[in-house]
Amino acid sequence: MIAEVLSETSVKMDKAVEVAKEDFATVRSGRANPQLFQRLLVDYYGSPTPLEQLASVNNTDARSIVITPYDKSAMKEIEQAIRDAPNLGVNPTNDGQIIRVTMPELTEERRKEYVKLVRSKGEDARVSVRNIRRKGKDDLDALKGELGDDEVARGEKELEQITKAHTDAIDEALKRKEAELLEV
Repeated sequence: MIAEVLSETSVKMDKAVEVAKEDFATVRSGRANPQLFQRLLVDYYGSPTPLEQLASVNNTDARSIVITPYDKSAMKEIEQAIRDAPNLGVNPTNDGQIIRVTMPELTEERRKEYVKLVRSKGEDARVSVRNIRRKGKDDLDALKGELGDDEVARGEKELEQITKAHTDAIDEALKRKEAELLEV
């Protein structure tokens, strides 16, 4: 019973860490990265559609991204979605076949803003992990009647170790992203 609760909690925390890493990848760091466009939604025939379903996204060099739409009639909507995307600050160009996006250099001030944004996302991820821990602790407390207090206490200690490992993973990913952002 305790093993099931801990296993379920660990799986949920793994997902929270993965979401945090994906969130960090969507913050631009000066280099062109197709992941920046991963969560971009395009208004395609009236419904928000992920860009990756409408076009292929490739980087040609360190500062350029080429977007090749599968449906050429969606080019204007894709361009508009890129222009309106927060935290990108880019202006796409369209040659009728492909959309080219050149990433401008980040200023020191903008880098610091992005570091604040990433730290905020990191704190949100840590809060998410702590909420999962709280749910796991509640599940363990519910087992106190069926199992001995010692077993439940051991389960809670193990839960704390799992939580610490996951928050450390988030902190490590955050540290890597901050270093990437501040690298000139």
